[in-house]
Amino acid sequence: MSDILMPKATAVWLVDNTSLSFEQIADFCNLHPLEVRGIADGEVARDIRGADPIGNGQLTREELDRAQANDAYRMKAQVSRHAELLKPQKKAPRYTPVSRRQDRPDAIAWFLRHHPEVTDAQISKLLGTTKSTIEQVRARTHWNAANIKPVDPVTLGLVGQLELDALVKKAAEKKAKDDLKKGILPEDPTLRPASETGVVETHEEDEEADYRKSRAEPKAEDVFGTSTYVADDEDDEDED
Repeated sequence: MSDILMPKATAVWLVDNTSLSFEQIADFCNLHPLEVRGIADGEVARDIRGADPIGNGQLTREELDRAQANDAYRMKAQVSRHAELLKPQKKAPRYTPVSRRQDRPDAIAWFLRHHPEVTDAQISKLLGTTKSTIEQVRARTHWNAANIKPVDPVTLGLVGQLELDALVKKAAEKKAKDDLKKGILPEDPTLRPASETGVVETHEEDEEADYRKSRAEPKAEDVFGTSTYVADDEDDEDED
């Protein structure tokens, strides 16, 4: 037996288009014979469309004819090129050129300063470094700690901008979810105290004083350059 692409769909096709026994189909598709019987009875995989194993390269016509001529024969599946393409490709460890490896501590320091929400595991995977190196940079116990300065890893050529943006976004979303579970509400940058915005609250007393001042009599300058208030009409009448 071998791994078959879409085993139930393949079993549906074999039930509908061949004279193979339930055991032969079950053995080829890695299914139970009762499950194949259920497919034949219309109780299982009712809405699944059959997939031709010959057309997709998992079975040869000669192999099928040999199995139909002998009920005891068990068909052998071929390795399909489609199956090879669908297999998950494991990423190789990130390789950093020797000339760039000395720049990794600077990139680590940049993450620690500007994006503390990014975990050590994420930094390690992105930069191809180790958690011990990250801890040394954080604790300033690295052998070259005196010369380490935060530098954008994109500028250093260690990662691409899209890859960095995706990582930072993912880390920020995870941190927001964790904070929400802990009951920590996100800070709203649009709501700041008046002391930070420079806006001073106005009191009613100040407004009233400004209003009275605006209604006061204007001053007039005499010929000597001194200022005096203009007398009201009532004062003139008293003098008379």
